[in-house]
Amino acid sequence: MEEETGAKEATNGADEKIIREEIYTKVVRAGKRTYFFDVKATRKDDYYLTITESKKRLGKEGKIFYEKHKIFLYKEDFEKFAEGLKDAVTYIDDGKEIIRETGSPAGDEIRQESGEMASEEFTNIEFDDLGKK
Repeated sequence: MEEETGAKEATNGADEKIIREEIYTKVVRAGKRTYFFDVKATRKDDYYLTITESKKRLGKEGKIFYEKHKIFLYKEDFEKFAEGLKDAVTYIDDGKEIIRETGSPAGDEIRQESGEMASEEFTNIEFDDLGKK
């Protein structure tokens, strides 16, 4: 595991360079995946977290490339995100539903708040099939 700090250059629409400082970086290597936890600052010096998953892939022509997925997590969402992550990990580890003080399964109240459908209402989609004709 590695820690890094440093500045990165970015450009805005007017070709002016903006220095975006990475306040803190934590690299976690887990099998075929690498996770990057980067703490960055907004223009108003508020911190936010980016979580990046990077997977090494082999392209059609035999060239290696890295597939990346990124989540931006802002300070006001940290507590709810951490609670949801903890509940999901506990569910997987224990193999049973987590019951909150309200007596309902933890996921039900979240689904109702956001208006999401229950998992049995979704269609199973394989992402590897996307783009194939």
